[in-house]
Amino acid sequence: MSKVIATGAILGSHYYVKQAEALVEKAITEKGADFTFEFPDTAYFLPQIFSMTGFEVRTLGDMRTALNEKVKPLLTEAPVATLYVPYLGEALDAGMAALFAQEIIMAIRYIYGQEPVKDDSIGLTYNGFISDTILRNLGVQRVDGSMPGYVCIIGAANDDDHALEIARELQQKNILTLMCGNVNGDSMTKQLLRKGVQLGWDTRLVPLGPEVEHAIYALHWAARAGITFGGMKGGDFQKILKYSKDKVFAFAMVLGPLNDRIWTTGAGAINMGFPAIAN
Repeated sequence: MSKVIATGAILGSHYYVKQAEALVEKAITEKGADFTFEFPDTAYFLPQIFSMTGFEVRTLGDMRTALNEKVKPLLTEAPVATLYVPYLGEALDAGMAALFAQEIIMAIRYIYGQEPVKDDSIGLTYNGFISDTILRNLGVQRVDGSMPGYVCIIGAANDDDHALEIARELQQKNILTLMCGNVNGDSMTKQLLRKGVQLGWDTRLVPLGPEVEHAIYALHWAARAGITFGGMKGGDFQKILKYSKDKVFAFAMVLGPLNDRIWTTGAGAINMGFPAIAN
């Protein structure tokens, strides 16, 4: 991993952790540390944190504890010195810290009714969190071979026609396509809507949200697979990560310019055993 990529992953993790910390403190001030939250239709609390650490995040106070005890210890100082070259382990730890922070950010957004994102300008409510019910249903499709795997597309294709070409090829292969992120406000989701393409679980073209951090919905869905189908327990991170790499066939596709938020999310995806390709 190059210094540029590793540095970007580390800087991106700091960005997300600071954002999560500010949102949690604001929510605690307004609602109290004992305010409870859970994502809709899941038994796994905040799934990424629970699957990797075994820590059950039930309240806003638990989110603060998770940040202090589970997230911040994974952070590395941003490598600003020109002679310092971060190593792979630091970048991967940064990626996992970013995923934890992204999950907390999304939880706070749900508390304030900001998720799933509704965009009236395109007449769309994004899918948001992927429930346990959908997880089990897709698991059956995975086992019977009707869905060989999934891709998380971040960003936007070069143009609408290219977006349609990508989507149709993935559909022909029965690959589930999860979409998030944007490039200067445009996205794969908007491009497909302009081409008149129907989105949703039935067409296997599912818009998760308009930002890079909405990729956490795809990643912590995969993190639950080892517990749901592999009989593992929260905190069995080595077994869960191996199960994710060996049994959950997925990859990331990044379309458009790269930045620190994408680098750190990509480092998190690599932790989960998922390769990434970019145009």
